[in-house]
Amino acid sequence: MSAKTERIEVRADEASKSRIAEAAEMLGEPVSAFMVRSARAEADKVLARAERTIMPAEQFDLLIAALDEPDEAPVLTEIANRPRRFRRV
Repeated sequence: MSAKTERIEVRADEASKSRIAEAAEMLGEPVSAFMVRSARAEADKVLARAERTIMPAEQFDLLIAALDEPDEAPVLTEIANRPRRFRRV
């Protein structure tokens, strides 16, 4: 386990502080350990939602099928076929 060298300060109303302390006590944890563990778990959930796209299997299959279908994009085709301004030697 890594050393705990960083400090996080939180301001809370009395009711929140009491509720958090009660929950920590029920689990036999210090309040700070309870808060760090709980905040870390919530942070993991938020970051997981930002890093992953979840969709039904049917929608995923439609997406993959759409990627296999050629798309008519005449402007992009014209740009891709233009002579290159720079060439590798």
